[in-house]
Amino acid sequence: MNERIKELAAKANFGHMENGEVVYDPRLEKFAELIVRECAEQSMSIGKYNTSSGITPDLSIAIAVGLKKHFGVKE
Repeated sequence: MNERIKELAAKANFGHMENGEVVYDPRLEKFAELIVRECAEQSMSIGKYNTSSGITPDLSIAIAVGLKKHFGVKE
């Protein structure tokens, strides 16, 4: 699981202790990945359709790629 996702999961008190280590439900990583993908898709939509926002298509792509990279979500 990506370190940033682990940090956020710890802040939200997800997981439980086993043998002195925090263990997370494997579904948590998939859930986090789906949220990141949804955010990236929304970024792409804003750049594609909402020209009044000032967000260009190039910027929306950079935001989407940056989000995925930050959270370790592969294409």
